[in-house]
Formats: sequence, C-alpha cells, structure tokens
Amino acid sequence: MVFRTVVNIPDPGFRIEPCEEMLFVGSCFADSIGQRFVEERFRATVNPYGTMYNPASVLHTVERWLPLQLEGGGGRLPRIVFLTLGTNHVYRMKETGEIVDNCQKRPAALFQEEQLTVDECADYLLRIVDVLRSHRPDVQVVFTVSPIRYRKYGYHESQLSKATLLLATEQVCSRLYGLSQTDRVCPCQSVAYFPAYEIVLDELRDYRFYKDDMLHPSPQAVEYIWQQLVEHYFSPAAKEFLREWAPLKAALGHRPFDPDSEAYRDFMDKTMLKVAELQKKYPTFAP
Repeated sequence: MVFRTVVNIPDPGFRIEPCEEMLFVGSCFADSIGQRFVEERFRATVNPYGTMYNPASVLHTVERWLPLQLEGGGGRLPRIVFLTLGTNHVYRMKETGEIVDNCQKRPAALFQEEQLTVDECADYLLRIVDVLRSHRPDVQVVFTVSPIRYRKYGYHESQLSKATLLLATEQVCSRLYGLSQTDRVCPCQSVAYFPAYEIVLDELRDYRFYKDDMLHPSPQAVEYIWQQLVEHYFSPAAKEFLREWAPLKAALGHRPFDPDSEAYRDFMDKTMLKVAELQKKYPTFAP
C-alpha cells in the first residue's frame, strides 16, 4: 500500500555542477534553501538586499544587483538563478506610485496595498528572464512558489495569492516555449519550475513538517526538499562532491572538549590535509 502522494519533479534540462556560482532571490524560503547551498560550499548569493516576496520586488533586486555583479564578478552572471515567489501582494507609495520593496517601518498610511494580477506577475517574471538572458544567454532560471502561508491575509486569500503565482509561472513557461511547467524541459530552454509548494502541501501533508507557528516548513521539510533538489538537479559530479565534503564538513564543525590537546591538533591537521586534497580536485571549492 502507498500511504502518500508523490509529486513529479520535471527534468529541468540542466544540472548543477560542484561549487557552482548561483543566485537566490525571493521569500524566506529562498533564504532557507539558498543557505543550504552556502553550507555545502556552493558559491551562492542569497537575497543580497533582503527577502523579497512579490515578483516586482524580485525584479527590482535583480536589476539592482546585476550591475554590481557585472562590474565585480568578472563580468559574468551566475549560470543558475533561483526565484522564489511568496505573494502577489505589493505596497505602492501613494506619493510616487512606485512599488516599494520594504516599507522600512514607515506609517501604513503612506502606502496602498494592491494585488498583482496573473498577467502582471507573469510580465514581471518575463522581464527578469529577459534581463538575465541579455547578459548571459545560457542562464537557467528556476521558479519556485514558497509553501509558506500568509495568515495575515486569511487562509483562503493566501491560497488565492499562491494560485496567482502558480498561474503566472505557468504562463511564463507557456509564453516562452508553448509548454506546461509540468512538461519535460529540453536542454535548450532557460526556465524551469521546481514544485516546492506542491511537495510541502501534497507529499509532506502533516503538521509535523511545520515549525511551531504551523506556517513555515520545519528543518526536516527543508531537508527533504534539499534531497529532492540534489536527486533531480545535481550532476553526478556534484553528488560526488557532496559525498566527499560531508565527512569534512562534520569534522570542521566538531567542537572538542579540549581544543588545545595534541589529539585534537592531530585530528585537525589530518582534516586540513583532506580539505587541501578536495580543493585540488574542485578548484572553485572554498572551505
């Protein structure tokens, strides 16, 4: 008997390589997954200007970060960009009409809350893809929708917001390639959809996979999603790197009873020799 539903994860058409440079922009779920890449020594930039929840603010981050990366990052963008969408709600400054990314604790009366339509969300996402591809044609953009619900909207309204984002990502895939996001993606395509939202709601359908607030995924849920990313998105070389790095990561994180003991110094000397060997094998690896 099968006691759970399993979400199909489409082939993205590309593979993540060892220690690859990446960009994560979006909600706090992007923080959680992006930080895991950092811990595993991928060269990941995670929300350089703070968490961004709606497609307009995600676009603003990309447009703001792009010139700095081109100037200081060797003139190249990361090949892989993850964009995690949390909501279609935006706050517009009444005085200027612009969508702000952070209200900076200013009085609520200065802003007007609005909801972007499916078409508006899709247009912002297409603009992100266009600006990234204009600087790096082989860029791979992965869309995800955050599984975190927004209690302040009300649960029904939160679901409507998520549905808007899901329809927008579907529209982007359809407008670019004439394909559904659930179709197999061919290697020539530059966008993919990773079903983090569906995994939490349909596979991990139990409150034990949530934190105490019953809204945010628990570390166990984030770990499961990480495992699915590794399984479906990592190259064989990247998976091998994780296997080699795991014992060294544990060793470097070990807290000894006596850090000045000869035994611990000998242990660390041997560990650092293994780290040096890993650096030779993976030149972009930085412990």
